[in-house]
Amino acid sequence: MAQNGTIVGIDVSKLKIDGFIRSLQIGLSQPSTPEGEEKMIAWLQENGVQVAVMEASGGYEKRWATALRMAGITVRIVDPKRVRHFAKSAGQLAKNDPIDAKMIAWFAETFAGAVGQPHEPEHEEIDRLVTARAGLLNVQTQIENQGEHHQLPTVVKAQQAILKTIRAQIAKLDAAIAAKIETSPRLARRAEIIASVPGLGGQTVAGITAWLPELGQISNKTAAALVGIAPYDDDSGEHKGKRVIKGGRRKLRNLLYMPTMGAATQHNPVLKAYYQRLRAKGKEPKVALVACMRKLIVILNTMLAHDETWKPQARATT
Repeated sequence: MAQNGTIVGIDVSKLKIDGFIRSLQIGLSQPSTPEGEEKMIAWLQENGVQVAVMEASGGYEKRWATALRMAGITVRIVDPKRVRHFAKSAGQLAKNDPIDAKMIAWFAETFAGAVGQPHEPEHEEIDRLVTARAGLLNVQTQIENQGEHHQLPTVVKAQQAILKTIRAQIAKLDAAIAAKIETSPRLARRAEIIASVPGLGGQTVAGITAWLPELGQISNKTAAALVGIAPYDDDSGEHKGKRVIKGGRRKLRNLLYMPTMGAATQHNPVLKAYYQRLRAKGKEPKVALVACMRKLIVILNTMLAHDETWKPQARATT
């Protein structure tokens, strides 16, 4: 094992938490209450746990991650899809919370060097704000789509009232996001670098800042994989399959789609030239667009790594 210290695999759900220490073959389940938190942390400390590994689980893991870090335990948050694929490859088809904790522990020991989400409190705050905004925006879009169909006057009035409230709250979140970025010199600089790229608006800048904090500290290949825009081969023997993109952070990929389209077709000279070359070679529009998104992420990764803003000539060769 490449990682020092006893490792615990932790499965977090809304109502409870399960921990399993594979090196000792022991586990513990506790409710997600202050009392349960106290007992779980005491159990981990009694057994010399230094590293806790858990999956990103829709936000339920964040409170536990904070509590464990305050107790002096290093926390790594990993991609749940990787853990599930690992479990299936090991022949573990059954799934429940204690089993999941065991598989997370096994995964953590096997892939001790796997990239986990970095712990940066300011980034976590931005993540929560931007995620909350995205949630409200989804609700707004759903209601607006319903309004495209004939509705009773009472329904229309209710929808308009809800939309008014949602838009007001989105505006408040926009202000909170901007203020949080502005008050952090590091986040402000990252946002400044990202915003210097032609075609990227304020919400795209905030989304990249919040949802891809690793950017500038990882390889270009890893950056593309995290977004889910890295093409993977599908070959076997003489069969040459079509390369496809897999996995990654869907919400970030969805956020980038429309800005990338605008940049590649109108606003960004480097991406526009690249898009036109791909189309001239016969690439389908969507394939060319995904390639432009990948090039955009590589450009941003390079800019952040070198702490430099947009330079068209340099970016054309990135």
